[in-house]
Amino acid sequence: MLLCIDCGNTNTVFSVWDGERFLATFRTSTEHQRTADQYFVWFSTLMENRKLEVAITDCIISSTVPRVVFNLRVLCDRYFNCRPLVVGKPECLLPVNPRVDEGTQVGPDRLVNTAGAYDRHGGDLIVVDFGTATTFDVVAGDGAYVGGVIAPGVNLSLEALHHAAAALPHVDVTKPQAVIGTNTVACMQSGVFWGYVGLVAGITDRIRGEYDRPMRIVGTGGLAPLFSTGDVLFDLIEDDLTMHGLTVIYSHNKENGSI
Repeated sequence: MLLCIDCGNTNTVFSVWDGERFLATFRTSTEHQRTADQYFVWFSTLMENRKLEVAITDCIISSTVPRVVFNLRVLCDRYFNCRPLVVGKPECLLPVNPRVDEGTQVGPDRLVNTAGAYDRHGGDLIVVDFGTATTFDVVAGDGAYVGGVIAPGVNLSLEALHHAAAALPHVDVTKPQAVIGTNTVACMQSGVFWGYVGLVAGITDRIRGEYDRPMRIVGTGGLAPLFSTGDVLFDLIEDDLTMHGLTVIYSHNKENGSI
């Protein structure tokens, strides 16, 4: 059994992979103070609640928050008796190495999304991930990550607007009934929703123009289905792309004898 751990700036996701499918997926807030013991109590309690009895034999971690990796390593060593594979570390092999400026460190989440998208859909892709940041990853024909774009995330933009402007309330992300809002909340929701529809459409069009060959657009992240209702933004939507990418990288390392 493989435990896949994806630690983002906002949430950390644990998924159990049996070699064919994900048996369970659990989500918690990302906190760098959380200890290995706390992770295990949380995880084992949820597994027990789902009445799942599995023996974790391997672990793979992708983390955009370096401070949490130590305790996740301890978790794997102490409770699962295994040394985790950490995406982005030299010992973790990638199916295809990224082609970016020398000295550039590509985020593990972007490497994982690239591996997962290429495995499922081949190359010449733009992967749009709605996370804490909204990222655009360009996947070449051979599966290499060759660059992209980073923009503020949707919820991050809403929080900034709320905190920076005293008169503006906190609002939820939703598709407004009309572009022209007739109250403050509707105006904010329209600005964020249609603003990000325009951002995604504009950036993907410009990427396609620079890439100069046909590309498909893959949307992922919790808000991808919502924004796909505003326009035809994506050719495909994947709700488990990151976790699938972790299984792809793990399998590649196992096949090549690095674990």
